[in-house]
Amino acid sequence: MRNLFLLLCIFNTISGIAQSQKFSLQDFYTYDSELEYVVDSIFNTLSDRQKVAQMIISSAGELGKPMSTVKKLAEEDAIGGVVFLKGDKKTHTESIAALNAISDKNETLPLLFSMDAEPSLFASRIKGAKDVGKTIDIKTEEQSDRVVNVINKELREIGVHHNYAPVLDISASNEAIKSRSYGSDKEQVIKLANQFIQCTQEGGIIATAKHFPGHGLVKGDTHKQSVYIDGELQEVDNYKPIIEDGVISIMIAHITVRNNSTYGTDGLPASCSRKIITGLLKEEMGFRGVIISDALNIMKAVTILDNAPLLASKAGCDLILMPQNEEKVINTVLSEMKKDPDYQKQVMQSVKKVLRMKVCGGVISST
Repeated sequence: MRNLFLLLCIFNTISGIAQSQKFSLQDFYTYDSELEYVVDSIFNTLSDRQKVAQMIISSAGELGKPMSTVKKLAEEDAIGGVVFLKGDKKTHTESIAALNAISDKNETLPLLFSMDAEPSLFASRIKGAKDVGKTIDIKTEEQSDRVVNVINKELREIGVHHNYAPVLDISASNEAIKSRSYGSDKEQVIKLANQFIQCTQEGGIIATAKHFPGHGLVKGDTHKQSVYIDGELQEVDNYKPIIEDGVISIMIAHITVRNNSTYGTDGLPASCSRKIITGLLKEEMGFRGVIISDALNIMKAVTILDNAPLLASKAGCDLILMPQNEEKVINTVLSEMKKDPDYQKQVMQSVKKVLRMKVCGGVISST
């Protein structure tokens, strides 16, 4: 791989040297020949192994992998990003600085840093941060903006680029969702979630609508067992206005769909179903953004499967979240690419989307 110095030279020669970040999240869905050139230039410097690594998000912080393990993955250029779980602001900040130092030293692409900074989870994700209350207690767009501004400020100060929020699930009564939902009024949920997304992305943080195709009106918790949508997809329409208004990423739930002749997942969770991700979300609903799986390391609904990360990628996920073994994922995906040219093409498209998001999100400088 050519080093980052050469990449920066490419950026700086495009229409002169800009004084600030050239592209923003608002450019993600806009055709721009300069942006295409930047993304293609970065893409062309990477080996196939490095390209596949861009799709992998490891974990750090309390409940995540030890920082020594994550640093080793960064040293080996085996990941594209890291999600930070529970921890205090000082530790998160120091960890991100250490990982950025590794990227700088080794002249590898900067990592994408993420967090589940939903209002209801915010205080536990960043211990000591201002308590913004629970999602269920947000009732107006003005209140939502105040909450988002606090969250965005904390994330920017720590160095986090990508927020796995908001929850678009309708009900607050589900075992896994509880107060993380905006409630049971569908229109209110859509309005407030969309406001959260718009304010988040205008503030330079990537937002993520979740948990597609809907986790609110089901029984059970995918952390503990397989959970089923039995029949109609009652929550999927929530995503249509969110997609139209430009949400950049969507997270797929580990929910199995049964008794549905059109969208039944044949016993697989939605996160591993091509019918749900490629057929429904991409082709029918026209989503062109970045699709991320839910966590693949501990959730019983998916750990019971053989090779769930490969299944998630083949189904259409662009980012593979928290696999148990990152190196194994890279090798498995590379092996499958050699056997399946169509899958290889799909992986390359995923990588370009991830790189585009990194450029527009300021992870990779475009000055």
